[in-house]
Amino acid sequence: MSIDLTGKTALITGASRGIGEAASRILAGYGANVVLAARSTGDTARIAAEIGGQALAVTCDVARYADVDTAVKKAVEQFGSLDILVNNAGVIDPIARLAESDPEAWGQIVDINFKGVYHGLRAAIPVMKKNGSGVIINMSSGAATGALEGWSHYCATKAGVLSLTRCAHVENAADNIRVVGLSPGTVATSMQRSIRDSGVNPVSQLDWARHITPEWVGEAIAWLSTDAARGHDGGDFSLRTEEARRAVGLID
Repeated sequence: MSIDLTGKTALITGASRGIGEAASRILAGYGANVVLAARSTGDTARIAAEIGGQALAVTCDVARYADVDTAVKKAVEQFGSLDILVNNAGVIDPIARLAESDPEAWGQIVDINFKGVYHGLRAAIPVMKKNGSGVIINMSSGAATGALEGWSHYCATKAGVLSLTRCAHVENAADNIRVVGLSPGTVATSMQRSIRDSGVNPVSQLDWARHITPEWVGEAIAWLSTDAARGHDGGDFSLRTEEARRAVGLID
């Protein structure tokens, strides 16, 4: 499958490791300029340097709208446009049952996982509308439509993200701005290690070999950025099926 993102600029949140890092490297490999956003630039600066001149690391706490708006502005200033936004930043710690949860920590998850996606949408949509097109990919999860012990914060925020995806699609499809969710399944990242260490609910018991690589998710993000994926706009594209993996080009 041929993917060409030459001349496109992508902003990826949570880009310091895992899915965000993989997506940054893969999108750059397909020709895109990439802006790596994370709360600190310790890792993203190194990754950007390894990618080269088509990459920029920016400090961005997605829980703060001003930070996200600044990241969007820096992308436009550096590369001339913003064509792709990947709302990837998300956390799951601390995992806890509702009756034992820390209200402040629970609220912080909402600020990152849910409000962070809203902040990305709010900052990027006016820029993309002015440009006449754009693609926004929101990282989703099977947790958006399920209930898992200890994951009330994660399930609730991912359900909210799914609703944001649908609303943003309804409001912006006519302006050629594509909004789509990506539900990758379980991925071999540090988040999955936290889940395993918690020992709570069946997901923590999964064999590590069952988790897909961040690179597979990065390839799915690249594919969703193309017109070939338009049929999934406004919904969640699940990477858990053979049909989806074949569409992305991960399997024959």
